[in-house]
Amino acid sequence: MTMNSMVFLVVVALFSNGATSQSTGYTNHTVGGPAGWFYNIATKKASSDYSAWAAKQTFNLGDCLIFSTNTNQTVIQTYNQTTYKNCTMDEASDDDTFQYQGGSNEFGKPMTIAVPLTIKGQQYYFSDADDGDQCLNGMAFEIKVGHGKGLPPSLNQPPPPPYVEPPSAVEDAESPPITVVTSRPNSGVRSSAGLFLAVSVLVMLVLHLV
Repeated sequence: MTMNSMVFLVVVALFSNGATSQSTGYTNHTVGGPAGWFYNIATKKASSDYSAWAAKQTFNLGDCLIFSTNTNQTVIQTYNQTTYKNCTMDEASDDDTFQYQGGSNEFGKPMTIAVPLTIKGQQYYFSDADDGDQCLNGMAFEIKVGHGKGLPPSLNQPPPPPYVEPPSAVEDAESPPITVVTSRPNSGVRSSAGLFLAVSVLVMLVLHLV
């Protein structure tokens, strides 16, 4: 094998390893690219064509959507196509639609929101600000999430076990004993006095007969 051939094989190997590493890693997708997730209320236009941006991406489990935005927009994630088409989450279910908060209610406050992709299949994103006008004017896109490497351990934790009510026997064992009173106080003293009086009368009767 010549030196040129060896160099060629090394270069091919390096490129192959780089491609493999890139294809099996997790990706952070900045929504809209450098334009971010913004809406111009004066022109009623979004800062990017988000559907076109999403069509050029490959999304897999464990990836993250990074929304570089501010508090003038919202980030709604839904698995319900009807909610997506209505551009509002007013009648959405808590099980399939989520709103991500940036931690501030101040108008125009910059924020970055990271949304991990944890479920395979079709899902939808939109901003319902301005009574849904932002969504209707381009602040919306849909994606399809593939399996890829699967979820990383940090996103694949089992749910905590359900709460189980402790058995009543344990509660009874921990309770102080209860004393049950079955006779009135001093009843024993009264019984002894009655017996003594009966014996005295009997003795006097016997003496009288004698």
